[in-house]
Amino acid sequence: MLLAISTTHNPATDLGYLLHKNPARLQTEDLSFGKGYVFYPESKPDHCTVVLLIEVDPVGLVRGRGPGGEGGQLEQYVNDRPYAANSFLSVAMGRIFASAMGGRSKDRPELAETAIPLSAHLPMVAARGGQDMVRRLFEPLGYQVELEGAVLDEQFPEWGDAPYVALTITGVKRLQDLLTHLYVLIPVLDNEKHYWVGQDEIDKLLKRGEGWLSLHPEKDLIVSRYLKRQQGLTREALSRLVAEESPELEAEEEAAAAEPRTERELTLHQRRLEAVLTTIRNTGAKRVLDLGCGSGKLLKLLMEERQFETILGMDVSWRSVEEAKERLKLDRLPERQRSRIEVVHGSLTYRDTRLSGFDAAAVVEVIEHLDPARLAAFERVLFEFARPSHVFLTTPNAEYNALFPSLPAGEFRHGDHRFEWTRSEFQTWAARVADRFAYEVSFEPVGPIDEALGAPTQMATFRQVEVAA
Repeated sequence: MLLAISTTHNPATDLGYLLHKNPARLQTEDLSFGKGYVFYPESKPDHCTVVLLIEVDPVGLVRGRGPGGEGGQLEQYVNDRPYAANSFLSVAMGRIFASAMGGRSKDRPELAETAIPLSAHLPMVAARGGQDMVRRLFEPLGYQVELEGAVLDEQFPEWGDAPYVALTITGVKRLQDLLTHLYVLIPVLDNEKHYWVGQDEIDKLLKRGEGWLSLHPEKDLIVSRYLKRQQGLTREALSRLVAEESPELEAEEEAAAAEPRTERELTLHQRRLEAVLTTIRNTGAKRVLDLGCGSGKLLKLLMEERQFETILGMDVSWRSVEEAKERLKLDRLPERQRSRIEVVHGSLTYRDTRLSGFDAAAVVEVIEHLDPARLAAFERVLFEFARPSHVFLTTPNAEYNALFPSLPAGEFRHGDHRFEWTRSEFQTWAARVADRFAYEVSFEPVGPIDEALGAPTQMATFRQVEVAA
């Protein structure tokens, strides 16, 4: 079985530093089930590829064992274990690429924390669940997925498709994240593991899934398959996943609903909502997204406008989603009204097909709650994949903080803010995003304006432009 990882990062040869593997020589590793080889078929400044080749010893795997399974010893010797990517590959990755998976690079520590263009190719991976499942696992993580399948036997097409695909995933990621996603999802696709799965596998899964698994729309499926469908282990892992993730994300999940006291005194939240509502209304939009909808204050205003025929609110917090549904009294609305709106759970850093086909999207005081490393994923989810005609995005103006007497110098307005931008920083970011994804952008202040420091809130309006064929 084989895994090839490529990059066009400049210089691409930095891939060797990230992996702690010298491109100039073949490296061999003894494994309990065979041998692993690492080599570089291409190592140039503009393009570099590293290959991990696993040579499985199928005889050594079953030597000394009695008949096993329905096929007895024949099934032990005649199987796809040496060829199709499976848990053997994950184990080899965890051993051979241990430093890279841990995010460590002695010679390029800053690069280990940087998202770079990467692609991973598996010429044969078991996909027990079909090509749709492959996409459901990788696309929400922000990857472009290319698949090539085959029939079991061209002479007998009625036998159907083979449970194997050639898979290529491409994205701008930290190498650590790419390796971790593959480590977890390859055995999930295969729906099998070659070793005993016990309590320690839960710890391993939670460690490798930190930061992304709890938000994945196929979380339950991933956990169940990774733990070989053992119900007790699955229930424990899911409960621990929620318990371990929720304290860290609590403030982020409540961001749209919980306003800083300094801002409540100025009723800034209401001013933002009114400003966003007015600008959306003026575009003539009929289908509207509220991303990071919180407890549903903007959704309620949108529902009161007959102009808006379809409204979708989304938030990362289950609690906020339930609060929004309660605020909107969704279970008591007449059917005609109820059909206009939907409130769903989801993350802005994972691709979601539910967000496609809308005229306008509101993102009110949300991006400052995202880690800077997640901004690139957010940009693609919203501006490349969802791609609404208009986007209305607000964020605090850091310069105005000096006018809040109760806010110590250098502190953010909210305990969960990961950053707060000046007007120049916000406009630079927004202009770059608009240029990259073919939008025009304009800016306006929200709230009382100070001649030197501007307004407390800054709003960017993105309008999609047609790209010449």
